[in-house]
Amino acid sequence: MHSGRAEEVQPPADDWLVWQLADSAFPIGSFAHSSGLEAAWQHNRVPDGAALAAFMRTSISQAAYAWLPVVLAAHREPENWNRWDQLCSAMLTNHVGNRASRAQGLSLLSAAERIFGGPRLSALRADIRAGRASGHLAAVFGIVSNVMGFTVAQTARLFMFCHLRGLISSAVRLGIVGPLEGQTIQAGLSSHAEKLTRIGLQIPVAQATQTAPILELIGATHDRLYSRLFQS
Repeated sequence: MHSGRAEEVQPPADDWLVWQLADSAFPIGSFAHSSGLEAAWQHNRVPDGAALAAFMRTSISQAAYAWLPVVLAAHREPENWNRWDQLCSAMLTNHVGNRASRAQGLSLLSAAERIFGGPRLSALRADIRAGRASGHLAAVFGIVSNVMGFTVAQTARLFMFCHLRGLISSAVRLGIVGPLEGQTIQAGLSSHAEKLTRIGLQIPVAQATQTAPILELIGATHDRLYSRLFQS
């Protein structure tokens, strides 16, 4: 029997959209990329769950210090989107990471445009298709979140969650850990990810910086691996 108070426990519409974008079923192509984990695994840098957790701590720290400020700049100042997109190109000297960032950005933008529509997303996609923009993931993530009406805090946490979720999925598919161990690691890293998210929220985009050069170097070897499951 309905109590007549159901509307008081209904989450707002924007929460539903956040959950939709966070869902692994949302087709943005992120699961074709491992953020350098496959190369690190083949170089025997992450042989087990303990090493994987350490790798993930480093990777999400890099996401918070390098890319989250760009995401939030694009969210706060979408009119300067090309500037933030060009910043990503300048920061991503690793050719594998640069290519992956552009591929994931275009996938996210294409999916958001087809699912939600909107002239701003259509115009942005046309610019990328015409070669007038690169469409890097961090810049695209910020403007898509802006168009969807997400708050700055929602945008920051969604970006960091998606990064961590992608690493866990990659680790399971590579066979480094099983699904349950992967989820245990993710649960254990959640407070660390939240701490980094709060730090990233305070970093001006002019101070965005790469914090894990070794991971960048390892990730750049991906194209030379003997066999590859992921694109990066």
